[in-house]
Amino acid sequence: MKLFAFAAAGLAMAVAATPALAQTKLKWAHVYETPEPYHTEALWAAQEIAKRTNNKYQVDVFAASQLGNENQINEALTLGTVDIIYTGVAFAGSIHKPIAISNAPFILRDFDHWKAYRDSKLFTDIASGYEQKTKHKVTALTYYGQRHLTANKAINKPEDMKGMKLRVPPAPLYLMFTKSVGANATPIAFAEVYLALQQGTVDGQENPLPTIMAKKFYEVQSHIMLSGHITESLLSIVGGHVWNKLSADEKTIFTDVLKTAASRATDQIRISEQNLAAEFRKLGKTVVDVDRKPFIAAAAPLHNDASAGAGWSKAEYDTLQALK
Repeated sequence: MKLFAFAAAGLAMAVAATPALAQTKLKWAHVYETPEPYHTEALWAAQEIAKRTNNKYQVDVFAASQLGNENQINEALTLGTVDIIYTGVAFAGSIHKPIAISNAPFILRDFDHWKAYRDSKLFTDIASGYEQKTKHKVTALTYYGQRHLTANKAINKPEDMKGMKLRVPPAPLYLMFTKSVGANATPIAFAEVYLALQQGTVDGQENPLPTIMAKKFYEVQSHIMLSGHITESLLSIVGGHVWNKLSADEKTIFTDVLKTAASRATDQIRISEQNLAAEFRKLGKTVVDVDRKPFIAAAAPLHNDASAGAGWSKAEYDTLQALK
């Protein structure tokens, strides 16, 4: 009788322990602030993944460069020390150049052109090339917004940027824009930009309006130029060490959830960037409506120039331009 009771107790303990043993914890790393839609939607996605997999996967989201800057979290994905990341297409482009095509200055006409690219076979094919090279899985593309210039002076034409020390992200393709206007590119990690502006290490920076607000760059810059020179995107990428262990149903769940999170964040960012110019004016900032035509004319000749950072085929470029 005692033996039976002991065995039954042991079985009960084993059953109770099973869910904990079966749960897999995943780390999602990014460099953005906690109030931003990228983070809030990542938290939503983490809850959805847990719910749809019966708590088999617990995704912990690490914001604001807690697990490293953007280059470091890309490396960590390859090392398997983080499992999911947001990363700008320019950073992914340092591994597979074509995936950065949408980051060339003025290569996208507007938000609708960006959406057409997101939903296109061209994007799927280019992402497949990245996946073959890295063994990681690209699950979604999120709109990051049009990048605009900030400085402590007005910039109205490309010549106004000649010799300017402009902070750009430490990814090769950003040099195409600085080259087109004759600025001096100064790559600085995202978390260090505010201090670099405050101390005068750089003369200006460029980011979408929601990021300029979230990171409070306007506190240390007097002018915001609505240049819209780059339409920025973030990739949601699941590490190959995780993706290859998922069942077919789990892959569908992860893809559906991450795409939905990307779409939700995209909608919020689009609304935010449309309203923020007025908000910056209320804060006493000088907001400059830039004539983009001279900037476009300066950048367009570099779009297929490998020495300026282009790493896509002419056919890929032409397909992108033809999207409606």
